[in-house]
Amino acid sequence: MKNRKNTSENQKAAQMPIPDIDIIDLESNESIDSSKASPSPEHSSGTPSGEKNGKPGKRGFLSRINIHVVLGVVFLLFIAGIVYKIMNFGVLVDLDEIFKDGPGTLEENFDTILPLFDAEGNPLYRHYGADSTILLLGNAPFADDRDAPDSLANMIRDMTGATVYNCSVSGSYLAAEAGELDPRTNPLDIFNPYWLCSLGMAFPRSFEDDYQAGLEALGENAPPEAQEVFNTLVSLDFADIDVVVLMYDGSDYLAGHAMYNDGNSTDLTQFTGSTESTIELLRFCAPHIRVMVLSPTYAYGLDEDGNYISSDIQRYGEDVLSTYVIKQFASCSSRMVTFVDNLYGTINEDDADKYLTDHLHLNLEGRKKVAERFVYALNYFSDRDPSRTVTESPAP
Repeated sequence: MKNRKNTSENQKAAQMPIPDIDIIDLESNESIDSSKASPSPEHSSGTPSGEKNGKPGKRGFLSRINIHVVLGVVFLLFIAGIVYKIMNFGVLVDLDEIFKDGPGTLEENFDTILPLFDAEGNPLYRHYGADSTILLLGNAPFADDRDAPDSLANMIRDMTGATVYNCSVSGSYLAAEAGELDPRTNPLDIFNPYWLCSLGMAFPRSFEDDYQAGLEALGENAPPEAQEVFNTLVSLDFADIDVVVLMYDGSDYLAGHAMYNDGNSTDLTQFTGSTESTIELLRFCAPHIRVMVLSPTYAYGLDEDGNYISSDIQRYGEDVLSTYVIKQFASCSSRMVTFVDNLYGTINEDDADKYLTDHLHLNLEGRKKVAERFVYALNYFSDRDPSRTVTESPAP
């Protein structure tokens, strides 16, 4: 009986009419009743969300762009870039337009211009002119053509009006062969600036004998001015000297001499050690003297065939010439004395052929440049000298 009853009920349900389904047009501008805007699940059409009435809905603009079109545009832009590069490759630059106001100057160097300082560290500004005395120590830059009116020493004398004592020695070096003076074994060491200053200050009597012994050991190889330098130094009163100037060219570099000793900053056998030991001696024995160190100018290296080669490439000992200059700058800075950078500030590799007679020695124009740079540094602070009645600007 139960089965018959269920069958009868199912037949009745199948015969019931299907209710109408309302389809909502979401794009219609007409207002929609809130009850219709949110139809119940039973009124859902069952159509997928991307379709309307079983048909695909509208898509955005980008979705209709074919991927092949995009790739084609990118390819055309790439080709256009290549063509542009090719068309503009190798276009000549108008140098006259670039340098219409002049080539300009490079002011980067290691100049350290300092005045003299008193015992308390206060700067003492003064003008070095006709009432001043200057002692020059070094080798070829000061020694070449020493008696000529246009020698470097005489140019300095004429530019400043000062009394200049030229005690440079040709063929000498800044670095000594030995830390202790032995004139018979290392006779050239008697021309080291430390021992030359000793002639006039520290122990002149004992060193006079050593100097003469060194001259005897050198014999005919002694520099022609050696005796003149001796006579000048032993007769000088260092109390009357205002400025001592050291300038040695690239000879130490070319000879492969040692450059510096981190364990002993006053090692006479080192390029920088000899510089510092001389400064220390002058500071101790004559603190009233202003010490000025002029670096080597540019010097070419020489290859095995004697051809000129850049001194930033060729090494003979520890390093290239520029490193000697940089290390000397560091020594002068640590000792608080003036350092004039002649390598980067006066004569460098780019213009060396205009100012050198060979790979090392200065010509007339080279001497002028060195003299002008020295006088510029010498009287850099002259306008601060309280004793002057006339103010002059430092030379350019």
